[in-house]
Amino acid sequence: MWSEIKKYVSFPKINLKNRVWPDKEITKAPIWASVDLRDWNQALIKPMNLQEKLKLFNLLVEVGFKQIEIGFPSASKTEFEFTRYLIENDLIPDDVTIQVLIQTREHLIEKTAESLKWAKNVIVHIYNSTSVDQRELVFKKSKKEIIDIAVNWVKWVQKYFSDFTWNLQLQYSPESFTGTELEFAKEICDSVVSQWNPKKWEKVIINIPGTVENSTVNIFADMIEWMHTNLKQRKNIILSLHNHNDRWTWIAATELGLLAWADRVEWTLLWNWERTWNTDILTMWLNLFTQWIDPELDFSNVDKIKEIIEEITQIKTSKRHPYVGELVHTAFSWSHQDAIKKWMDWQKNNPEQKWRVPYLPIDPKDIWKSYEAIIQINSQSGKWWTAYVLDAFYWIKLTREEQIKMWKLVQEKNDSIDRLLKNEEIYEIYKNNFN
Repeated sequence: MWSEIKKYVSFPKINLKNRVWPDKEITKAPIWASVDLRDWNQALIKPMNLQEKLKLFNLLVEVGFKQIEIGFPSASKTEFEFTRYLIENDLIPDDVTIQVLIQTREHLIEKTAESLKWAKNVIVHIYNSTSVDQRELVFKKSKKEIIDIAVNWVKWVQKYFSDFTWNLQLQYSPESFTGTELEFAKEICDSVVSQWNPKKWEKVIINIPGTVENSTVNIFADMIEWMHTNLKQRKNIILSLHNHNDRWTWIAATELGLLAWADRVEWTLLWNWERTWNTDILTMWLNLFTQWIDPELDFSNVDKIKEIIEEITQIKTSKRHPYVGELVHTAFSWSHQDAIKKWMDWQKNNPEQKWRVPYLPIDPKDIWKSYEAIIQINSQSGKWWTAYVLDAFYWIKLTREEQIKMWKLVQEKNDSIDRLLKNEEIYEIYKNNFN
């Protein structure tokens, strides 16, 4: 086994002196940029049709997103028609910017410019592979040749969007940033920004793709702070994050990246997309929400969002998804249930107090969940929780002796079935065994 381990290369530390990010805190929401319509659409076995894309776009607007990557207009007829449909039917609010991705071909940039005619606010997103492995093994090109590709792209964008009369912003992604030498990532990003030559008030988006999570999150944060410190025209740059989840640490990497001076986050709703998933905005949003930070979005009705996403993708949300999963607010063991019940009893008499319930970091009502979701009875549940169900939903108060009897009856029933007892079934047990 040791011989197999030794074939992998350990990720190097970053030589970052006087790092600042460990002592920072997140105090405001980043710029949110949705890539649902592009990044997770390209990961679906059956990509969305026009009506499905429109339904998702409307959901994103309703939630409050101001930057939405709508797709690859040059990639297919559906993608092109969807872009035109949004523009020609005036479906893009004036305060929403649409973002489009373009691959490295001049005719594709020309086609993309055609698709965006009459659009008001546009981010043109270009990218190319910059990592050591991609350069040496896939493209077999030198660093200079890779830089030339990126700079030529910018020139083509400038050429084909020269008569664009509304707001146009450039975004560049050095793909597989996590596998790219920092000095080279800086050099190619500086070259792109220099070619675009932003005006004093203008911002170029430099988007950092954590295409593959290769390191621990502290090293990723060091990489972001290094870029923040070393990029030439940082005042004219919005530093953006686009994290994936190969090491199951994509939320932590994104949050630490924000501590390391990133300004913007690309994400998707829930987490079902592209290989190991993109940063999940619902989790990020609720992480901020529970820390007194206004996320500047409305995710209160998460069940509606889940329903639309599951309908479009045909992928069910994990029951243990943080915050919004079907069972994430549910306690089964008697010790957890007892703690929650005691807190709820205390809260009734102290309604002005802060949310302090054990095992529940967020009030389910804040995301349109009822407290009934918390109350689930199985063979591990305690007598107090069984009594709480009868009290909370049927106004039946049990004596201590009745609680013990009822608890034993519920345990016997739960041991004989392969599902959770519903509240009405508990009530039936009570009716059939108590006068």
